[in-house]
Order: sequence, then C-alpha cells, then structure tokens
Amino acid sequence: MSKKNVLAILGSPHVNGTTATMLNLAIHKAEKAGHTVTKINLYEKELSFCTGCRVCMDTQICVQKDDIQEIVALLRKCSLVILAAPVYWANVPAPVKNLFDRLLGTAMEETNTFPKPRLQGKRYMLLTSCNTPAPFSWIFGQSRGAIHNMDEFFKTAGMKPIGKIVCANAKNKKELPKRIAKKIERCLG
Repeated sequence: MSKKNVLAILGSPHVNGTTATMLNLAIHKAEKAGHTVTKINLYEKELSFCTGCRVCMDTQICVQKDDIQEIVALLRKCSLVILAAPVYWANVPAPVKNLFDRLLGTAMEETNTFPKPRLQGKRYMLLTSCNTPAPFSWIFGQSRGAIHNMDEFFKTAGMKPIGKIVCANAKNKKELPKRIAKKIERCLG
C-alpha cells in the first residue's frame, strides 16, 4: 500500500469502547505503515441536521456553516476513509446517518438515472461492533443493517472497500478478540 492520507472517523459516543478500540488499532496500523492519519470524533463535532434544501447538489458542499466544511476538506484530501460506528437498532448511530445526509452533494451528483459518484478513486474500511452474539447478530440483521447502510453511502460515492469488519458480542469485552485484530491488520497490511 503506497503512502496515503487517511481519514479515521469515530461514530461512537464511547471513546474507550469496542468500536473505538477497533478504530485505534486501524489508526496504529496505518501510521506504522507510514500513512498520515487524521482522526475525528463525530460526537465532538458541531453538525446541524440536513434541512433537505439540496443546494449541495450544485455546490458540492452543504451551505450550513458548521464542522461539515472541515470534514469535507479532509474527505477530499484523503485516499482512505476508515469509519467506525457501533450498531444501534440494526443501523448506525444518528451522528453517522446525519453525516451521510450532510455529505449528499459532496458524495454524488444526481442524474436522470443512477447517481453519479463524486469521490472515485478513494477507498474505505468499515468497522462496527454490536452486543448481539454471533451468529445471531448477522442472522437477525443487527450488524448487517449497519454495514449495509455505511457501505451504500461509500459505494454511491464511487469508493472501493478494503474491508468490512464486525465485532459481535461486544458487551463488556475488556479487549479486542485476536481474530478481529488480525482482520483489521490484514486490511491495512
């Protein structure tokens, strides 16, 4: 993997939880490989809700003045995004969904058929954790729903995945399971 700018996004309110631990391992591995990593925590950012004005479809950036401008600049500069978000009701937490809403015009252009991607050439990695034990987390769609929603945003933006990793049965875990750590390391190796 050549040297890259990496944007690491924490979409969890728990800075010491399993999802954050997964992201921190990915950051460590990326930095060890010589990449420049910028980490942001969505719960520390000021991001208003999308108003549905759709001006961003023409301007390619939201017209609301808050931390979205900083995030868009980082997104455009990076070649890899690592998004870590826990599973909340078989989906991503509200700040992650809000981020996707606010990045509409940055990520895609509307056409008469399928949206035209605006972030081609970039890659992404998805990290998530849920309290439901495996395989039930997948069978009942808990982690699958969150992965699907994150994946759909990045695919529509024209980006390519390097990995999608789920840590099920995360409740009260003191450390990351070795097999999950190895998967993260392989994706960034």
